[in-house]
Amino acid sequence: MENNKILLASSGVALIFLIGLILRLAKPVLFPFFLAVFFYFILSPPLETLLRLKIPRPLAVFLIVVTSFVILYLLGILFYNGGKAFAVSLPDYAQKISGGINAFVEKLRMSRLNWDPGFWSKSLDSSRITSLFLQALNQIFSLFSLFILVFVFLIFMLAGRGKLQAKVQKSLSPQRAEKINGIIERIDHDVQKYLSIKTGISVLSGIITTVVLLAFGVEFAVLFGILTAILNFIPSLGSIVSMGLITIIAVFQFGSLFPAFWILLILVALDVVIPNLLEPKLMGQGLGLSPLVVLFSLFFWGWLWGIPGMILAVPLMAVIKIICSNIPALESVALFMSK
Repeated sequence: MENNKILLASSGVALIFLIGLILRLAKPVLFPFFLAVFFYFILSPPLETLLRLKIPRPLAVFLIVVTSFVILYLLGILFYNGGKAFAVSLPDYAQKISGGINAFVEKLRMSRLNWDPGFWSKSLDSSRITSLFLQALNQIFSLFSLFILVFVFLIFMLAGRGKLQAKVQKSLSPQRAEKINGIIERIDHDVQKYLSIKTGISVLSGIITTVVLLAFGVEFAVLFGILTAILNFIPSLGSIVSMGLITIIAVFQFGSLFPAFWILLILVALDVVIPNLLEPKLMGQGLGLSPLVVLFSLFFWGWLWGIPGMILAVPLMAVIKIICSNIPALESVALFMSK
């Protein structure tokens, strides 16, 4: 009996390792597929609206896919061009940061403190900072560069929407088919609700951030707005990164703490109201994830697929939780993943 338990545990660890290895090696195919699944659920309501208006399915799918592609392509161009312009200006900001650190160190020396925090500022290399930023930018931009493959998957998914229930109806007995189709419909509804609200909240956060930065005259406002919308899919950590970067840029752009302080105060207030108050109210508490599950998923998918994996991590875990909560045999798993 003890040997069986050890064998089962070893098999479980080996299986997890094998799944992780497959996911890591299959990233070029699986990542666009998962992204297409998310777009599929977000775009399904507009598709159903067009179908109710008696528009033929092929034409409806064509209109939705082309419109989505144009919007995302334009956003990708704006983001990448803004990112390149920001990368060009990074050496200037690095010099300002280095100058600020040196001034701070000089004040500490004048106050006769022995602690010298400036040793690392001497190695502040603007080219290295620019290189690191461009690497992170390229990882995020890979979301946009995979659009062709994503939309190929998406076309087939939207074209085949609704056919699964018909196949289940034909394959199984009426009672069993009705039960399974009911589960499929609940999963479809809950996933649509979650992803639509999450995307809407992220877009709203990005737009408000852009407006606030434009009102204060912060450079690269559109870039930071798009970045905020993307990073909003990473709970807490994404907001901290975007707000921290905006605040640092504002401090060295204006040469004063006060504009940056007010910008940070407004962004923190928005972050409290929109993701922490408005989002749970719209989604309902039942779709919340445990902080431990969120943290684990961020580390796991970040290790597998880098920054793009971290962006997809929480929506993916939320989808898994929704699926488990609608299947009686897996309800305990959904309960474990809940807050």
